[in-house]
Amino acid sequence: MENVVLVIHLILALSLIGTVLLQRSEGGGLGMGGGGGGGATGGRPAPTAMSKVTWILAIAFICTSIALTLISASNSANSSVVDRIDIEGAEDATTPDLGESLLPPSSSDAPLVPSAD
Repeated sequence: MENVVLVIHLILALSLIGTVLLQRSEGGGLGMGGGGGGGATGGRPAPTAMSKVTWILAIAFICTSIALTLISASNSANSSVVDRIDIEGAEDATTPDLGESLLPPSSSDAPLVPSAD
């Protein structure tokens, strides 16, 4: 079920990208500018068939996103990451010997070097 919804989700995503790229640019990025326009909606032109298709694809994309979230939550409701850890195998493992200390050697541990005087 999850794979079917995921494939539909990917098809919707690609279709949505395609329809947005095919739409005619209204000019004046982010809704600025524009000037005249149309009627009772203010500065907005009447919705075209392409914009209606875009809205339908966007709503379907959001619905499949929510469906995937719900499916994922129901699949992982009774499990935890901690349950997946092999505790018995972890007890058998030995820790590597890192020496006495992880700190760098102090100046008193440095070898004596004769001076070149």
